[in-house]
Amino acid sequence: MNSLDFDVVIVGSGLAGLSAALHLAPTHRVAVLTKRALGDGSSGWAQGGIAAVLAEGDSFDSHVDDTLVAGAGLSDPDATRFVVEHAPDSIAWLRQLGVPFSQENGQLHLTREGGHSARRIVHVTDATGAAVQQTLIEHVRRTPNIELFEHHTLVDLITSRRIGQAPPRCLGAYVLDERADRVLTFRAPHTVLATGGAGKVYLFTTNPDTATGDGIAAAWRAGCRVTNMEFIQFHPTCLYHPLVKSFLITEAVRGEGGRLLLPDGTRFMPQHDPRAELAPRDIVARAIDFEMKKHGLDCVYLDISHQPPEFVREHFPNIHARCLELGIDITREPIPVVPAAHYTCGGVHTDLWGRTDLPGLHAIGETAYTGLHGANRLASNSLVECMVFARSAADDVKATPLPPVPALPAWDASQVTDPDESVVISHNWDELRRFMWDYVGIVRTNKRLERAAHRIRLLQEEIQEFYANFHVSRDLLELRNLVTVADLIVRSARSRHESRGLHYSRDYPQLAPVAKPTTLVP
Repeated sequence: MNSLDFDVVIVGSGLAGLSAALHLAPTHRVAVLTKRALGDGSSGWAQGGIAAVLAEGDSFDSHVDDTLVAGAGLSDPDATRFVVEHAPDSIAWLRQLGVPFSQENGQLHLTREGGHSARRIVHVTDATGAAVQQTLIEHVRRTPNIELFEHHTLVDLITSRRIGQAPPRCLGAYVLDERADRVLTFRAPHTVLATGGAGKVYLFTTNPDTATGDGIAAAWRAGCRVTNMEFIQFHPTCLYHPLVKSFLITEAVRGEGGRLLLPDGTRFMPQHDPRAELAPRDIVARAIDFEMKKHGLDCVYLDISHQPPEFVREHFPNIHARCLELGIDITREPIPVVPAAHYTCGGVHTDLWGRTDLPGLHAIGETAYTGLHGANRLASNSLVECMVFARSAADDVKATPLPPVPALPAWDASQVTDPDESVVISHNWDELRRFMWDYVGIVRTNKRLERAAHRIRLLQEEIQEFYANFHVSRDLLELRNLVTVADLIVRSARSRHESRGLHYSRDYPQLAPVAKPTTLVP
């Protein structure tokens, strides 16, 4: 009853996970696990769009160059070209599925975002992720061979080492069925991690509550390398409002002429970068952070009100409606914004087929480090990365038959009890997110990183003791994963003795002469 067998187990139900499931369903029995409902991940929150070369006058070389520039010398050229050249096919696939992309005069409407040298962002007004996600959910729900498991949380990967066998290989996963309060054994020759990023390790984030780094932490525990975890992208413009904790104001607002202002109306971005509001996100986020600290501000302002009201309502209907609910009419007044943790550029080290160091285990989407993003992700390169690597990983699974999976032991909960108090979890969760924001944020120092490392060690001991003695819950599993990810971020940041892309250190403000990725080995 507690063991389920599949050809492929996919952990995560965002764009990467659902795309892989649809590609695999014609030939494989697929389980899709998601720890909340199908649409509760980060993909549905993506506003801006998907980058692809589709316009006359644009070129693959230009998209590659823009990505490499944003990546600050650390983007892998082969991975970048691989994604860029497969991007138009991914858009075509989504159109076949029925995604209602915005059009103008019968053609796809392409917008432009910071760091791009051309209009190449395909979008569905300002709610691209939601539209794409809804389309995929409708397809997976009616596709044979795909079984969906909502409210199922990854506990740990099962490796051959766990059952005393060689060579090393992934055999499936232990998964908490939250509704039945039991841990199931999912047995499969192929497991795909598509669990998204780790934005919830920070106090302020644009990510949903599901972004707790589950796949990255589980892969690390299973023996996989992780790379470039110090590069956390802080989105420059998250709505600043006491009633809203993580509403993103899309990059496209700046792409369509939005200006960043101080409270007195002074525009400040031209003093920080010649590209002004269209500079890459790391530069804009640092500029806002600088101005807020210099002037003692709680926020700055993003103003699109100089555009005609009809233009604003047509291009940004969801942002307009949400702000209006909060008493802000963006056609007449600026939007209060602050930077917030947005995207995890590093992750589980993979190749162009999504393969990790552990045979039988793939990682795709924000969970993975593919080499595309380098030291900073170019706007709207994330959704296309999800689709390109979902297809390549699915192709690799189809081409790589693995031996049958042996019998696996059931999860043993005989030595644990119910926790006497859960306040330990909530307290540690809050403490972790606060010191990560204070010490490992947009601007870092050796002293801040040292303080963070010390607190992480104390938390790890407490959490491990809790994990060893009490029944697992989703909150405990997420906290355990966040502390692991925090440790990986801090270790990576302490080993980078330079400032590059999203990692800015006051102690090492210069660029190193040679750009090297940071790879941690378990």
